[in-house]
Amino acid sequence: MKPITLCGLLLLSSISLQAQTRHEQSLNTWQFSRDSLHWQTVSVPHDWAISGPFDKKWDLQVVAIVQNGEKEKTEKSGRSGALPWIGEGYYATSLNVGDMSGQRYTLEFDGAMAEPTVYVNGHKAGFWAYGYSPFRLDITPFLHPGSNTLAVSLRNQPESSRWYPGAGLYRPVKLVTMPVVSIDPWATFLRTEKADSASATLAFDTQVKGATGQEGWAVEVSLLNPKGWVEQAAHASLDQEGRVHISLPVANPRLWSPETPHLYRVAVTLYQNGSVVDAFHMNTGIRTIAYSKERGFELNGQARKFKGVCLHHDLGPLGAALNKAALIRQVKALKDMGADAIRTSHNLPSQMQMEVYDSLGMMVMAESFDMWRYPKCKNGYAQYFDEWSERDLTHLVLSNRNHPSLVMYSIGNEIPEQGSREGRDIAGRLQDICHRYDSTRPVTQGMDRVDAALKSGFAQVMDIAGFNYRVHKYDGAISQLPKGFLLGSETASTVSSRGVYKFPVRFKVASEEADGQVNGYDTEWCSWSNLPEVDFMAMEDKSYTIGQFVWTGYDYLGEPTPYDNYWPSRSSYFGILDLAGLPKDRYYLYRSVWNTQEHTLHLLPHWTWPGRERQVTPVFVYTDYPEAELFVNGKSQGRRQKDKTLRGDGPLVSTPELAAERAKRYRLMWNDVKYEPGELRVVAYDASGRPAAEQTVRTAGRAAAIKLKADRSTLHADGADLSYITVSLVDKNGTELPTATDYIEVEVRGAGTFKAICNGDATSVEVFTEPHMHLFSGKLVVTVQAGNAIGDIDVVVKDKKAKLQNTIKLKVAGK
Repeated sequence: MKPITLCGLLLLSSISLQAQTRHEQSLNTWQFSRDSLHWQTVSVPHDWAISGPFDKKWDLQVVAIVQNGEKEKTEKSGRSGALPWIGEGYYATSLNVGDMSGQRYTLEFDGAMAEPTVYVNGHKAGFWAYGYSPFRLDITPFLHPGSNTLAVSLRNQPESSRWYPGAGLYRPVKLVTMPVVSIDPWATFLRTEKADSASATLAFDTQVKGATGQEGWAVEVSLLNPKGWVEQAAHASLDQEGRVHISLPVANPRLWSPETPHLYRVAVTLYQNGSVVDAFHMNTGIRTIAYSKERGFELNGQARKFKGVCLHHDLGPLGAALNKAALIRQVKALKDMGADAIRTSHNLPSQMQMEVYDSLGMMVMAESFDMWRYPKCKNGYAQYFDEWSERDLTHLVLSNRNHPSLVMYSIGNEIPEQGSREGRDIAGRLQDICHRYDSTRPVTQGMDRVDAALKSGFAQVMDIAGFNYRVHKYDGAISQLPKGFLLGSETASTVSSRGVYKFPVRFKVASEEADGQVNGYDTEWCSWSNLPEVDFMAMEDKSYTIGQFVWTGYDYLGEPTPYDNYWPSRSSYFGILDLAGLPKDRYYLYRSVWNTQEHTLHLLPHWTWPGRERQVTPVFVYTDYPEAELFVNGKSQGRRQKDKTLRGDGPLVSTPELAAERAKRYRLMWNDVKYEPGELRVVAYDASGRPAAEQTVRTAGRAAAIKLKADRSTLHADGADLSYITVSLVDKNGTELPTATDYIEVEVRGAGTFKAICNGDATSVEVFTEPHMHLFSGKLVVTVQAGNAIGDIDVVVKDKKAKLQNTIKLKVAGK
């Protein structure tokens, strides 16, 4: 490696940025057909199934869910979302190519659901089996100068998924034009070798096929700060195999973390005899990670525990179609809750996801598979595993290892083979594949059969033993784990419906009820799981735990436990936020524990209960403050303190009695309050006993107006940016009507279009892509999409029955 002077460094960087010949073109506009006869123009990313209609006949599965402890097969009407995603779909577009001399053309798919076969000018260019895997095809041999036809056919098999997978070209597609001899970003690995606030050392490796050191080839790496200035650069010649290694020192680095997600721009340039041949940019974050028995998980030398959530890939009413603004909204809500990590359950993440996680600061467990050889559903990934798993796992690592947000890989979830020698051997082989291409990050997986996994040696093989639930087995397992620590790879599975409260309030395992809803008091869990308090205690009181990933951050389409056999029910109840992205009460319970930078004070339930006068209506408060006093119409209901004497030292078994007792450590509960219309007020006290905050909830009257609240009022004119508008009804005093179910109609005018609508009701079969829907628990969310032109958007919302109307104005500005 040869260092470069500042003057030369700036010159070379300027040449690199101006002379690059690489070009990336997003392929957004396609023709789409379900039968290859009738075509329509669509924008990619695209999910052909999200418009419905919902119907129990779509992918109706009659199965016993082994993971839920079921032994008898029953009808699972909403298991994969009750949307028409089964079958074939066809996409076609045209490519205009100029002079092809000295150029190479690669199609890059970030994922295509499913089994995509790609054709160029009628010739088969390639196939990939796994719908979640990124893949690339060199289509140079099939192209000619001028107009070319690109076509993709896809097939979704029935009973191939345990949740809604979406359908079609649901992630971005790009055409990359580059020189014949060029740098491959997937062959490029940039990582932090050491770092502190004073200095850091980055290591860079790549291999350039078709180039050797004898031919005057060299690579330059330049590190740019956020203002565009080059902070450091170095270059080196290629060796005989076209490889290069560069060590890049950095003074006074800005370290990446969830709290400070600093990113540097990196310019990578390929030279031959001093002339620029190829160049591309990437982002990097300077940070170190470490795992040990003594310190657990460390980021930048600081011990911390993961406050993570699991996320499926759908974006609620958008379906599986990827959208950057939707991802950003997700992450911002989770970060406000105090979360700092995401597990991409149970599949490979998209590059757009990883870029958002890099920029906003979310650590990532990047997962690969939900099954290996043994099928969990008839046509699942097991049919591909032997032939494709190494290729898919290799693509997971190569496409993601340059992202600073990535802190571990996962090779599986609740794999049935975990109790066998075969499973232990497969786990070791898959882990070795990850290590082969990235030795800097550990590998984990989620295990649910803990005793079997320990007996077979399956758990001991892993860099990180990940336990799905089974918190009561932690103490017995830790002595058998050579690494000396374990991860809650999937936790809680508490279930609730936003804004739905049932009486009497009971702590219990959730079961089906006539309305298809689960109590919003956050007192119900699944037969295999527990309430949040169990995991809070495990993380706080057991030093060997390194954190948790809650199932789930958001509700998702499919898996409507505990209503797997109930119709209509087509989406989950596990989410801390609902399918529309609205927080459930449980959001504030997590926030009160996880968000240590801001105070939390949240009161539940609502206080509009006509017909419940003088009946017991328990009140819960979620707060980080240690004590609070509750008032009903000014009359004190007494002060409550959190019981910090409750400990999680022993096996954390979940029973209704223990759940109710443990809740006292994290919740303030007034279980004997009798409902009176009027005002419910809570005053929180700090550690010194002084009033610190208060919240008031009032009884709502008749609807007097429509309330509209947009998460963003200014959008970018890129044809994809989104604003989410929360709709509710309020009385003459501005109090929201918490039980309203009015039918809402929406009209979007001007420089944008209506995109989707969702109310968060798992039992609703109203279509997401039509501009009307009923309120659920008093709310729904309208999604509006910007066009490509600057201007204003008027969103008109009507409640014809109540004779109410309101308009909110959004702006569309330049990109």
